[in-house]
Amino acid sequence: MRVRDREDGKGSELRERVFEFACAVVDLHRSIYHSEPALRGTSAQGSNAASSVGANLEEADAAQSRADFISKCTIALKEAREARYWLRILNRSLSEQHKKIEPLIEESSELIAILTTIVRRSRN
Repeated sequence: MRVRDREDGKGSELRERVFEFACAVVDLHRSIYHSEPALRGTSAQGSNAASSVGANLEEADAAQSRADFISKCTIALKEAREARYWLRILNRSLSEQHKKIEPLIEESSELIAILTTIVRRSRN
């Protein structure tokens, strides 16, 4: 039921991957904040959503029931989808110097696939 079965298991790998994703999006936000003032709000939204994915997975690890676990993972999935949306807007709106966004969009898509699998398997 838990995202984190063991400290060295796949749950730990997922949590670290989500953490690195969030840090990369926060770094992107910092860069955009200083260079593209018109996109500050959009990048802040993306940063908030990306950070929320990991926070909700941490809460899922402390779930009080299977339903609570599924709920937290579903929220993490929704936040991953939201982060991808904001990243896609930024990718279209930013100059070429910020095109490091495409790998973040790909990573968000992979995280969405993983979280979708976790939610589906947990419901069955």
